[in-house]
Amino acid sequence: MTTLLSINNYFYRRDGSEAVYLGHNRMFEGAGWTVVPFSMHHAENEPSPWSEFFVEELELGAAYTTAQKLRRVPKVVYSLEARRKLSALLDRVRPDVGHCHSIYHHLSPSILGVLKRRGVPVVMTLHDLKLACPAYHMFNGAGACEECKGGRLHRVLVNRCSKGSVTLSAIVMAEAVLHRLLDSYGRNVDCFVVPSEFYARKLAEWGWDASRFVHVPNFVDCSTIRPSLSPGRGFLYLGRLSPEKGLTTLLRAAAEAGAAVRLAGEGPQRAVLEREAERTGAEVEFLGRLSAERLYDAVRACRATVLPAEWYENAPISVLESFAAGKPVIGADIGGIPEIVTPGENGWLFRSGSVESLAAALREAAAAPDAKLIRMGRIARATAEARFDAVVYRRRMVSVYAALGVRVH
Repeated sequence: MTTLLSINNYFYRRDGSEAVYLGHNRMFEGAGWTVVPFSMHHAENEPSPWSEFFVEELELGAAYTTAQKLRRVPKVVYSLEARRKLSALLDRVRPDVGHCHSIYHHLSPSILGVLKRRGVPVVMTLHDLKLACPAYHMFNGAGACEECKGGRLHRVLVNRCSKGSVTLSAIVMAEAVLHRLLDSYGRNVDCFVVPSEFYARKLAEWGWDASRFVHVPNFVDCSTIRPSLSPGRGFLYLGRLSPEKGLTTLLRAAAEAGAAVRLAGEGPQRAVLEREAERTGAEVEFLGRLSAERLYDAVRACRATVLPAEWYENAPISVLESFAAGKPVIGADIGGIPEIVTPGENGWLFRSGSVESLAAALREAAAAPDAKLIRMGRIARATAEARFDAVVYRRRMVSVYAALGVRVH
């Protein structure tokens, strides 16, 4: 039996990357593999028999006491606790492969050397641009940002890129500098999985060897999502409420187009968006974080979903889930979104950051005949099944593991 060590900061569905991580675990468990998670303690974690090996909870920007901060801050840069806990776990189990997802700040890249010394082949899925940008997103609050390119990592501190905080930005800069000096990723990761071709190109532009990357798109389990081709009412955004998602642009465009929008999710920008909705008079409903069942009901009830991103999106799960539910997507023409959304077929593309362009797309989708929306919804579902279904993802990932000499079945 093949044993997979599956590593991620969080062990609950917090964002799209956790959806991939947890779905990946369930998929390989269902195929008969032994899946051993390594993560961080958190009140919302799913239960796990391996949680005794999880590291202490750590949240950047949380209201810790001075003593708690002094204990936690060094872990962001290089976590001795994570190395110790992982070593203890590896004394208990011998994995055939280790697959890392998001490990920065909480577990830290310090764990990669432990896996290497134990002879565990390491795969890492790049859900963000952390290998290049210390603050993950290549986003500066006004749009895409590449100021750190060429080793100019001090720009993350100058621009206060981590939550607008000098302290937090200094910490993530120190982390980036240290792990570049140690070459933690280059020396210890055998294969980087990139969900979008855009990310592979962008990281190569920043100096990474493109031959280290394997393109494996994110996935959605189409068998668990019932589609509805019946055209609904209004538009839906599903995801985190944060600046890089372009939601201020969405509210302004919705007000200009006279379109009704619902926002499903939570995040640090909610209060700002509520004020913006009142200021613009946009017809907006804040749904909060929904259960999977209620979320899919909301998707099926809308006319189209909207992803107004203003950062380099990777391969958004929200788009794949919309497709699986038989709904077209209005997406920004940035990052990996144009690799998924084909204008006139399964959705619309608009100019990222442009209120006018998004308002025009909303008007077009609102005025589209039902027959056109049904056709686009059918193509969207077919796209999900053919390119992004869990069965397709598992076949691709098994090939990645096998290329590293892992016993697969």
